[in-house]
Amino acid sequence: MLDPGRRKDTIAAVATPQGTGGVGIVRISGAQSRDIALALFQSAAPEFSGPTPYRLHYGRFLDADGNVIDEGLLAYMPGPKSFTGEDVVELNCHGGRAVTAAILESALARGARLADKGEFTLRAFLNGRMDLTQAEAVAELIHAPSRAAMHLARTRLSGALGKRIEELRERLESMRKELCVAVDFPEEDVDCLPPETIAATSAEVRRKLDDLVAAFERTKAWREGALVVLAGLVNAGKSSLMNALVGHDRAIVTDTPGTTRDYLEEPLSLGGMTIRLADTAGLRDAGDAVERAGIERSRDLMEQADLILYVVDASETITDEDVDAAVQLPPNKTIVVLNKYDLPEAQPPAFKVFKRFMFDFVKVSVKSGRNMDKLTAMMEKRLGAGQGQPDPDETVPNARQAQALRRAGEELAGLEADALDGVPHDLLGVRLEAACDALSSITGRIAPDDVLNAVFDSFCIGK
Repeated sequence: MLDPGRRKDTIAAVATPQGTGGVGIVRISGAQSRDIALALFQSAAPEFSGPTPYRLHYGRFLDADGNVIDEGLLAYMPGPKSFTGEDVVELNCHGGRAVTAAILESALARGARLADKGEFTLRAFLNGRMDLTQAEAVAELIHAPSRAAMHLARTRLSGALGKRIEELRERLESMRKELCVAVDFPEEDVDCLPPETIAATSAEVRRKLDDLVAAFERTKAWREGALVVLAGLVNAGKSSLMNALVGHDRAIVTDTPGTTRDYLEEPLSLGGMTIRLADTAGLRDAGDAVERAGIERSRDLMEQADLILYVVDASETITDEDVDAAVQLPPNKTIVVLNKYDLPEAQPPAFKVFKRFMFDFVKVSVKSGRNMDKLTAMMEKRLGAGQGQPDPDETVPNARQAQALRRAGEELAGLEADALDGVPHDLLGVRLEAACDALSSITGRIAPDDVLNAVFDSFCIGK
């Protein structure tokens, strides 16, 4: 992808999803894009002598033998005022898979190369049309699972995060330059920053980095969707609860233990947040190898979950097996759902058993619908949906960026301790350089090839 010899190629790809639709777009970018487009496009206007930039031209698209493929529109956007910063042509046709494939094949036959995943956006980044935070925001905007996630990605696409990171990096760079002057020219008797000033400035920047990381943690479920796992012993009512939450019969419900042998997953909208709801195999000592594998997957999912709904049959006496399974779960991300409260309550009452272990719990009857509204309200509160959607203008990093922010924060914390301990200025400069490099990796000022490949390999072809 980053081979300099390929960066000068003219590339082409279908820019709309594969399948059937009203409109499809084939995008071409590079120095030959205009010539390739004119070779396969026949304008309906007799006076047509070439495309006018930023205007639509109606005509027909031809294959390599001159046969008509489809009718549609051509748009020409010369660089640098285009998405990639290069000459770009977009061919708008009917959205059938065969139509778009035939037009793409015609462009490739005339000298274009099939684009790699994310190569259009990569070229926009390499040509200075956007920084790396904006490039990542393109992919996240496309895959946003909710309106809130869409707004957060759109804010980063505007460059707000990159600008904020650059401002903080420049403050650290300014401090680093002052330290370097004192180290490099000791005979000039240059006044250097006092340790207290170094520590105070570093702490101020670090607090702002911590605020960004906190925003990442706080909005994670909105941006990525939350995983909610239904867990519990066999026949506790997990599958019935899943069907009640999603509003249709997604899981098979029988009196036979072990019906769910692998996990089922279904999307659910909760307070505007996208939820991945997973019904897992009932926890028990299973002799069947297939069921044991399903139970192991259940445990893996519970470790990944943002929220666990541990379902208990409250009409039955709570067993040691039920308690042992529950106490292994983290109370901060677990709600105990005491199901079947329309039946006579067993003794001792289930809620007294689980209250001892500091679990939040709710009594429900999936069959009658009793207290299901309380359960969903508790779920919303735990996942953050109850606090309302994030501010659409909030600047929020993604996981890669948050990790780089943490690295920078760790270096600054070490810098503050070193400065107050009287560590020499040249070693303080090393700390500052590492923090600045971590911030530069966010915007792409310093971005190793493996980082860029990891970012752009996550894109679809055509974007």
